[in-house]
Amino acid sequence: MELEKRLELTYAAFNARDIDAVLAQMVEDVDWPNASEGGRIRGHEAVRDYWTRQWAEIDPKVEPTSFTTRPDGSIAVEVHRVVRGLDGTLLAEGNVRHVYVFRGDLVASMDIEEPTSSDEPGSS
Repeated sequence: MELEKRLELTYAAFNARDIDAVLAQMVEDVDWPNASEGGRIRGHEAVRDYWTRQWAEIDPKVEPTSFTTRPDGSIAVEVHRVVRGLDGTLLAEGNVRHVYVFRGDLVASMDIEEPTSSDEPGSS
């Protein structure tokens, strides 16, 4: 399966809260950012625990808007993120960049980058 298509399906599974489908796209010792608490986590069970805690407090949705394969083989995904409270209150909305490194066809790690102003449409 093409890596971009794999990532599209992974985002859809995340938004559907299908943890098992998302983890199936990752190596067992995946290296993942702990965006809400800081630092990094490693492995399927750590990612599962992190998302379970996160989804008990907030309702994040992430929609990929573009994919760029970098010279090192990683894939940068521009993502529109909407975070709501469990009561539906909008907490945050904006764009971020997720950068994936693969081992074979599976995600080995992900990093989060804030888009720079030069990345925004209409900027030079």
